[in-house]
Amino acid sequence: MRKIVSFVHMSLDGFVASTAKGPAGLSWISISADLFEYVEQRIHRTDTALYGRTTFEMMESYWPTAADKPDASPHDREHSRWYKSARKVVLSKTLSEQNHVNTKIISSNLSDEIKELKQSSGNEILVFGSPSATHALMAENLIDEYWLFVNPILLGQGIPLFNNIKDKTALKLMSSKIFPSGVACLQYEVKRD
Repeated sequence: MRKIVSFVHMSLDGFVASTAKGPAGLSWISISADLFEYVEQRIHRTDTALYGRTTFEMMESYWPTAADKPDASPHDREHSRWYKSARKVVLSKTLSEQNHVNTKIISSNLSDEIKELKQSSGNEILVFGSPSATHALMAENLIDEYWLFVNPILLGQGIPLFNNIKDKTALKLMSSKIFPSGVACLQYEVKRD
């Protein structure tokens, strides 16, 4: 069975975005070449990305053509190649599949659709950021692992990562890595009975 893995940057006080709208809400995230390399190695272990509509639209506006820019970084070229080949799953009530190549839209029956997706062939499914999608998956207890990139900043307010949790969820720390920027990557597995 495929795993659902939440892959997210968060502040030390538990927020995944500040109160600013759009990309400005993520401007506090610490980004470095070593972190990009670590994430890129991790991403290549999967073939499916899951997004909420807003995050998917941000990704679609950049990654399909990022490698074509004359000043594209090695990370941009590599991630663009992966993005174009990866299967995309989007939780949205407003998007249409016909407008997006290699993309499945889930607009209803979330639990059944995700369970079916987990039973399908392929590698694990990474949820990139996407607070609304993550919250919907948490509410149905569908996330199997959390990869938390904890940034050394306190935002005070914003969109919290842990929301819609109905029951206590036990986690097991599987690995940790500290980057020179102070970002700590914590990999937690959800303990199932």
